[in-house]
Amino acid sequence: MTSARNVTFFLDDGLRESAEAGEHNFIGKVVSVLRSAGFEVAFRPNSQAARLSSALRPGYAMLHMDQPTHARALTMRRVYHYPFWQIETTTERWDWHVAKADFDPASIDPQEAQRFHGFWRRRLFPDAPPASREGFVYVPLQGRLTECRSFQTASPVQMVEAVLQNDPDRLVIATFHPGESYSDKERQAIYSLAERHPRLSVKTGSMDRLLPGCDYVVTQNSSAAFNGILFEKPFILFGKSDFHHIAANVSALGVPEAFRTVMGMAPDNAVYLWWFWQQMSINAGREGAEDKIAAALARGGWPI
Repeated sequence: MTSARNVTFFLDDGLRESAEAGEHNFIGKVVSVLRSAGFEVAFRPNSQAARLSSALRPGYAMLHMDQPTHARALTMRRVYHYPFWQIETTTERWDWHVAKADFDPASIDPQEAQRFHGFWRRRLFPDAPPASREGFVYVPLQGRLTECRSFQTASPVQMVEAVLQNDPDRLVIATFHPGESYSDKERQAIYSLAERHPRLSVKTGSMDRLLPGCDYVVTQNSSAAFNGILFEKPFILFGKSDFHHIAANVSALGVPEAFRTVMGMAPDNAVYLWWFWQQMSINAGREGAEDKIAAALARGGWPI
């Protein structure tokens, strides 16, 4: 079964239609690499049953943002913004190739990194004001606020409490994720903290407005902290992440030391962004993307 040289893509309807029509840039490049290596390619509707049954089919399976269900399956996922992608054996970003790599800035041209950093800041946040520090901590929340999951050092509610305890002077702005559905219990847990701590305010969304002005970011592993790299914002992570290299990591430092450390951190954000996106990710708009796709497929165990 494993020797069959065919790959089935399991994709949701809109994405599948785009891929079949040859209109999706990244998937088109993946398909080109596979066909050049002698694979046949097919597209099928995505569902849990289809993904599970792919284990019984000969050949290989490519998923989109879904956990691979067997050893011949890989998953592809956008790396926070287009056109940057990864192809991995798991959806858990903290187990990705980049997460396990050592960040070495020595080989990166700092001038090219600055140009790259400035370009993407203007591209992604064209209306953002200049970065400043207005005396508040930005805490973007994700899901399951009262649970401490296996990749976290505390629940999100406990994380907000830690901010209030370890930074007694700054205002704290916690934000619900606009794409999450929160229970009344979860919302009340945050509102109860705000009632006890006048320094805490609670909003929904507002990342574009809060990132430029915050002093630093505290989160489990929200993409808001990654976006903060574009504004030179230091950040604390309470959870595992793929972009942990320049963070104050609670898992390594402990809570008090992470807060003592964060404001003194001065990583080269531009060099890190270049390393993370240009060197460690697949830039589907850049020459050489096919070589990186082939390398990622081979790293995932496919005979490329």
